[in-house]
Amino acid sequence: MESVKGESRLLVGVVGGKLQGVEAAYLAHKAGWDVRVVDKAPRVPASELGDSFVQADLTVGSDLDRALGDVDLVIPALEDDKALISLTRWSRKAGVPLAFDPRAYAVSSSKLKSAVFFKRIGIPVPATYPNCGFPVVAKPGLGSGSKGVGIFQDLDSIQNRFSPEFPPSDWILEEFIDGSQHSQEVIGRPGSYRLFPVTDLYVDHNFDCKRVIAPSNLPRTLTADFEKLSLTIAEAINLHGIMDVEVIFSRGDFKVLEIDVRLPSQTPTAVYWSTRQNMVGLLGDLYITPKNDFPPAGDNLRGTVYEHIHVSGDELMISGERIMTQGGPLNVQANFFGADEAITNFVPGKDQWVATLIFAGTNRPQAWEKRNRSIAKITRRLGIKEVVDPKPITRSS
Repeated sequence: MESVKGESRLLVGVVGGKLQGVEAAYLAHKAGWDVRVVDKAPRVPASELGDSFVQADLTVGSDLDRALGDVDLVIPALEDDKALISLTRWSRKAGVPLAFDPRAYAVSSSKLKSAVFFKRIGIPVPATYPNCGFPVVAKPGLGSGSKGVGIFQDLDSIQNRFSPEFPPSDWILEEFIDGSQHSQEVIGRPGSYRLFPVTDLYVDHNFDCKRVIAPSNLPRTLTADFEKLSLTIAEAINLHGIMDVEVIFSRGDFKVLEIDVRLPSQTPTAVYWSTRQNMVGLLGDLYITPKNDFPPAGDNLRGTVYEHIHVSGDELMISGERIMTQGGPLNVQANFFGADEAITNFVPGKDQWVATLIFAGTNRPQAWEKRNRSIAKITRRLGIKEVVDPKPITRSS
């Protein structure tokens, strides 16, 4: 759903001002909506990406009335269970649409519940300890993304980490798989789902996603296999909303790493620049209109590179997305050192700053070449002496 010239603009409340809030506010503006960002804390990354910002405690009904009482749609962009429960109750009472599927989210927000769900419906996943060898990946049972994830090379190191309880009851321990990582989003309701193009993910030394490239380099036969997995999961979980599916491809097979039933960060913007399909706008179609079908992406996909950088003094580091939470409020700048757009806290003369750089071209090689020219321009103009692009350390040397 996009605002039409001459009609009143939709007002969307983006609840949460961190990484998902940045994504939601950015794409809501691209849909032509007015955007109000709401967060308990001041000066969060998304606080200046909307048309207005309200500081509010999401567990207090009067604060919710004040912050969201006049909006047309609420998009939750946070993982605080108490706030989400409060927001769900408030939206039902106030009659304001909430782009959120609490039942499916209860599964995806717990890696322990997700593991049971995957096993029940026969989804391929990495083998779990002790039915696998080392290295072993340890993931916290709650939450999404790479926060808290660690790799252990042997039994002594993992026992020392989790002593005295081993294996830990609230963690997932699974085999480390060395392969390529990919993501896909699904939007819709039971009986009508829309699959978006597969993207390729690249992680830093902390296994935090530092770069997304679209469309995927996987051959069509493999992306079709991924699509079947995504659709199977969406149907089994009775998805009503949006879901992100992350997989790893190794030795000819996909293994599902996690699902996330909420608006993810990073990939929706990469897909938007590749397809001009706006997932936030389509959420408006789903929860306000509501539509029963969604337009296909088509085959004419542009190459897109979406990448985070951190500049400190004379060093530029390609960094995982968590670095974007450390720079205070962000803003959008066009034609940023050759990037089509940047979401950044950069101002001339600033010694330390962060940016999400977005590059688009007619194909992947053209977008990547534009990216290389931009990094070279930043390096040259700002006197950068070292560019660091860390990769994950997976095995002992």
